[in-house]
Amino acid sequence: MTGTRIDHLVVGADSLAQGTAWCERTLGVTPGPGGEHAFMGTHNRLLRIATVDHPRTYFEVIAPNPAVPQAPEGRRRWFDLDEPRVRDALRTHGPRLLHWVVQVPDLTAAVAAWQALGIERGRIVAASRETPRGLLRWEITVRDDGQRLFDGCLPTLIAWGDVHPAATMPDSGVTLHGVRVRHPQAALLGRAFAAIGLEGVELAEGSPNLGVTLLGPRGTARLASDGL
Repeated sequence: MTGTRIDHLVVGADSLAQGTAWCERTLGVTPGPGGEHAFMGTHNRLLRIATVDHPRTYFEVIAPNPAVPQAPEGRRRWFDLDEPRVRDALRTHGPRLLHWVVQVPDLTAAVAAWQALGIERGRIVAASRETPRGLLRWEITVRDDGQRLFDGCLPTLIAWGDVHPAATMPDSGVTLHGVRVRHPQAALLGRAFAAIGLEGVELAEGSPNLGVTLLGPRGTARLASDGL
């Protein structure tokens, strides 16, 4: 499946103010404006981290929207943000790399390929949000229970409409230089990555962890999920 690429990294925070301060302290830059996800009760701030190898990749700091006590229609927020263990950890210990999202050329085919491996990534949901430059539209896999799966090591899948958000993001001075996945089910994750054509990710067996290396104004930053 050609055209598969890492779309964005997801850093969870208890609040956007907390996430912004963490980003400034950790990476030396302030994330730019994002928007609200009305159907999930979340909001975000964004940062372009693209390189030649990752031409449209960006960094998302996401938090529950305090104006929305719970996700509409009784659903659970994505990326395990309603999971008590995750929310308590973000509140107590601060923002952390939680997850990642991969863009695929054919979302239906990718979901089916994972189902053939016994992996239910979730329903394909049409989503949108307003930006100063117009409406962004995309389709994304979302589980009703909000779970990331494989301790956040299996990416969520996304397919964008005509406009990709990174196209209008200014250079941040931060770039992505490596993604590493470690998990007890590394063999199955390897088959899942191959099934959608995902390459360039280090994969090893071991305790759960999603790790990335970023270069920026403060030098090298290595972020890790540490099994959360």
